Amino acid sequence: MQAHPPCAPSADFDSHYFRKALSQFATGVTIVTAALPDGRLAGVTINSFSSVSLDPPLVLWSLARTAGSMAAFEQAEGYVINVLADTQAALAQRFARPSEDRFEQVGFTPSAQGQPVLDGAVACFECRPRSRYVEGDHVIFVGAVERCQFHPHRALGFHRGRFIALS
Repeated sequence: MQAHPPCAPSADFDSHYFRKALSQFATGVTIVTAALPDGRLAGVTINSFSSVSLDPPLVLWSLARTAGSMAAFEQAEGYVINVLADTQAALAQRFARPSEDRFEQVGFTPSAQGQPVLDGAVACFECRPRSRYVEGDHVIFVGAVERCQFHPHRALGFHRGRFIALS
C-alpha cells in the first residue's frame, strides 16, 4: 500500500467553517475508560466512535494528539467504550474536562478483564488494542471487541455544539 502525502488545506481553507460544517453531523457520545497497569484509571469523552468490521469485530475511536490522557491510552492493555444514555450529559462534561480524578463518585463495575464499565451506559464495548494510526492532529485507535452488552434506552447525542437525546 502506498503512503499518501500529508494533506494540507489550501491557503484559503477556513478551519472554523470546516468545524461548523462537521457539527451538522449528529454523533453519539461515549466515554472511553481504562484501568492502567499501575492501577490508575483513565477516561475521556469522545464522539469519534465507529464500527469498522463485524468479522473480526473491530471498532475505532480517535483522540487529539495533545490530549492529557493520550499517554494513558497509549499504554492501556485494554479499554471500554461506554455509549452514554441521554441522562448522562453531566458525566460526558465531567470526562471532557481536565480533572485529578474523573472517577470520583462515578459508579462503575470492573469488567472480566478489570476495565471500568460505567453504570447506566446504553452499550459498552470491551476492547483490546489492535492498532493505532497518527492522522493529522489525532490518533485513531482500532480496538478488537472481546465483549459487548447493551440496554435499549435512549442514547446521548451531540449536534451543533449541544447535547441531544437520540431515539
